[in-house]
Amino acid sequence: MIFGMWDSPFFDLGPIPVDHLVFTEWVIIALIGIIAFTATRNMQLVPRGLQNAFEAIILWTYDFFTQLMDKEHVAKKWAPILTAFFLFILLSNYSGLIPGAAHVQGFQPPTSNWNVTMTLALITFCSVHVAGFSEHKGRYFKHFVSPGWAMLPLNLIEEIAHPLSLTVRLFGNIFGEEMVIAFLLFMAPFVIPSAIMGLSLLLGAIQAIVFTILSASYIAAATGEGH
Repeated sequence: MIFGMWDSPFFDLGPIPVDHLVFTEWVIIALIGIIAFTATRNMQLVPRGLQNAFEAIILWTYDFFTQLMDKEHVAKKWAPILTAFFLFILLSNYSGLIPGAAHVQGFQPPTSNWNVTMTLALITFCSVHVAGFSEHKGRYFKHFVSPGWAMLPLNLIEEIAHPLSLTVRLFGNIFGEEMVIAFLLFMAPFVIPSAIMGLSLLLGAIQAIVFTILSASYIAAATGEGH
């Protein structure tokens, strides 16, 4: 991905300029919404087709988060946002694999921009503390001074490190991948990049899974009995 090549807005929505990155996010969100609507608009007792596939994804993520969090009611409450994370990040990663995407406005993978990954990480950060407070009420804040008040600075640094690591990990991997593909596409069009793009299918899924698992583990830790 070659950044900085589109300084002007992609288009204007009335008085509001819309960046090409925002447009890509809108397309991905709309795609997820359309799939969800289509899969659930005429639900059958015995699922088939798109409904069957969509239910399989929901059940798989719900069962996975239930095992990870140990508390079924916590998993049931937070599985929707974690599943949305997974689908959005997965499609964002794959949007960069569209042939010529590095040179077409509106197709920059959102996750190759640190503003997007930071926003996702901040949502996780807020969700963790909301989940912890909802589960333990005022007792939740005791973990900031556990095992003693002297640990307060280190505990605060640890909390800040979580969203920072989520931001840098996802952004760094996708940005680096896009740079490599763009360079190889320039040096050897459609030869070496084809193999790299094939590997990117696997890496894109792995990055989506890793971000989601880490987010779920942070929520699990905040809602666990240790707090």
